[in-house]
Amino acid sequence: MSKNRSSSGEAAVLHMVCGKIASGKSTLTHHLARTENAVIISEDSWMAHLYPGEVHTLKDYVRCSGRIRRALSGHAQTLLSAGMSVILDFPFNTINSRAWGREIFSGASVAHRLHYLDVSDEICKARLKARNAAGEHPFETTDAEFDQITRYFVPPSPDEGFQIVLHAAAP
Repeated sequence: MSKNRSSSGEAAVLHMVCGKIASGKSTLTHHLARTENAVIISEDSWMAHLYPGEVHTLKDYVRCSGRIRRALSGHAQTLLSAGMSVILDFPFNTINSRAWGREIFSGASVAHRLHYLDVSDEICKARLKARNAAGEHPFETTDAEFDQITRYFVPPSPDEGFQIVLHAAAP
């Protein structure tokens, strides 16, 4: 159990999300912020503000995302150590990205939850089309880009040792 508690006595928790593009990660993080009394740190928001018009390829994304992760790691640990629960709205979709999350919650000596959104490609692509049409998301993703990025997706395994919370889409 976490030694870092908020002023209300609740233990701080690092919440991470894992799921394909348009699986509902950001929607879930906003729900968690309301129900878990936690602060959201959103990769999409940081990317849109720090790198406007610069992210055109997967290589661009990896470069910019890596910079943001390095910059925010200590900040997230500080918030957690102060007793504030944190939701990282970043895709924890690979073993390496989940290792970054482990460094954060281990370094702050707090509990964690890895929220896994198990949503089919078909549902994600339908949501992606609707999201693109609405024009409210800072980034637009094509089906081809979805397929390219999804090739790197690795569902979390119990062997990784995370406390996994499954969120399955209704068929």
